[in-house]
Amino acid sequence: MKSPAYRRLLAPLFLAGLLVACAGPATPPQLQPPEFDLLIRGGRIVDGSGNAWYRADLAVKDGRIAAIGPLAGAKARRVIEARDRIVAPGFIDTHGHIEGGLFERPTADNFVQDGVTTVVTGNCGSSEDKGIQSFFEQMGKVGGTSINVASLVGHNTVRRQVMGLARRAATAEEQQRMEALVDQAMREGAVGLSTGLIYLPGLYSDTPEVVGLAKAAARHHGVYASHIRDEASKVVEAINEALDIGRQAGLPVQISHFKVGAPANWGRSKETLALIEKARADGLDVTIDQYPYTASSTQLTVMLPDWAVEGGQEQIRLRLQDAPTRQRIAADILASARRGKRPDFSYAVVARHGADASLNGRNISQINLQRGRPATMESEIETLLDIVQAGGAQMTFHGMSEEDVKRIMAYPFAMVGADSGVQNGKGHPHPRGYGTNARVLGKYVREEQVMRLEEAVRRMTSLAAQRFSLKDRGLLRPGYAADIVVFDDKTVKDRATFESPHQFSEGFEAVVVNGVLTVEAGKHSGARAGKGLKQGG
Repeated sequence: MKSPAYRRLLAPLFLAGLLVACAGPATPPQLQPPEFDLLIRGGRIVDGSGNAWYRADLAVKDGRIAAIGPLAGAKARRVIEARDRIVAPGFIDTHGHIEGGLFERPTADNFVQDGVTTVVTGNCGSSEDKGIQSFFEQMGKVGGTSINVASLVGHNTVRRQVMGLARRAATAEEQQRMEALVDQAMREGAVGLSTGLIYLPGLYSDTPEVVGLAKAAARHHGVYASHIRDEASKVVEAINEALDIGRQAGLPVQISHFKVGAPANWGRSKETLALIEKARADGLDVTIDQYPYTASSTQLTVMLPDWAVEGGQEQIRLRLQDAPTRQRIAADILASARRGKRPDFSYAVVARHGADASLNGRNISQINLQRGRPATMESEIETLLDIVQAGGAQMTFHGMSEEDVKRIMAYPFAMVGADSGVQNGKGHPHPRGYGTNARVLGKYVREEQVMRLEEAVRRMTSLAAQRFSLKDRGLLRPGYAADIVVFDDKTVKDRATFESPHQFSEGFEAVVVNGVLTVEAGKHSGARAGKGLKQGG
């Protein structure tokens, strides 16, 4: 038995040991495994820069990329096993028209399920009528959206607010008011000015008017994005006008959905791309975007001569009721078709006709025969004008060559834009609304080998982010926004066709928007983590 003195000697030592045991291991806190919100493990990183892919893990915390590298000991609330799939920045669609449809379907499924995390809207001269700030506020009022959105301010929208549909040059006072509206939009976060110079009322503007508005955008470091005046027989003149506007206004130029239309012009992409290269060599910052199809889509009224659309749909209807005026319109359409070496109007397919949905998916030649008319161009023009008179239609125009599409796609400063709105499953729209990015990756990268995978991803991500000043987007870098797509480069493909367009793409296994898993196992989760992205971030 120990003496009391011995026990008194051991007591402090016992107490010290007890305190050490209660304190746990002596490992410093900074060596504990980190806690992340999301961990994507075992993927091949294609970081958006154009550099070669490499294997690494990627971790997300608080909506940002937290770490990229070997993260074997990392823990996260959610883990995606990438299984050697491609892990890339979320795609940035440079050419959208989502103003109305986004608020009807905030989940924007057709974009997200094609790997898109950001859409630049307000293209072709048309932006939100109530203004950029109102547009961003509306995104919040619908409970958020599944995609990020940046917006241009549209020339046609601004001109209509000041001048209506007038077919004349702007007065000095009207010019000043339009420039003030562009300045206001830029202050509210627009990323630049867009024009649609084949649409009302912008088609009645002259070059100095557009230069003045572009200068207002330039003061806020915006870009000039243009649907040029002509993409067929006068395409060279139209491109030169866009380049001249950029030079005079002192801002970068983005030429929208770069193409050459009509058989008479097939092959001229050599000429038009040379114009872009020459302008860049001369010091003008100019780039282009493209959708990967040989067909375009727009309103049927673009087939009418410019003078015939003044005043809008009601005035068009009245003109078509006047026999001599109708004959003059028909003669102009026929002359244009012959210049383009069109044998008939079978290339023009109705995508959506409100007055008679049974016409959706049929071309003008088919509809003409269905109405018991002879198979002549003159009769087909009468059928076309009947559709216009009944309210018009959204059309799909098969007018480009595959050779030109590939040549433009091979150009290193050509971005990707679907030129689509948010789809609701109705009508017979162009398949580009569902399958643009998957088509680039599946058909033109994997099958046709027009460019390498890393180059395609660069065009869809960092090049687009740079063009529209979307800070901390477009690259996989620690600290950047966690917009991420995980896809199988061996199977990714577009499923939407001209005959059956309402089909989502295949191969996109996960899409992350601002750190939130929005597509999981190929299915939309319903998450709405998108943000309004303003000029300069």
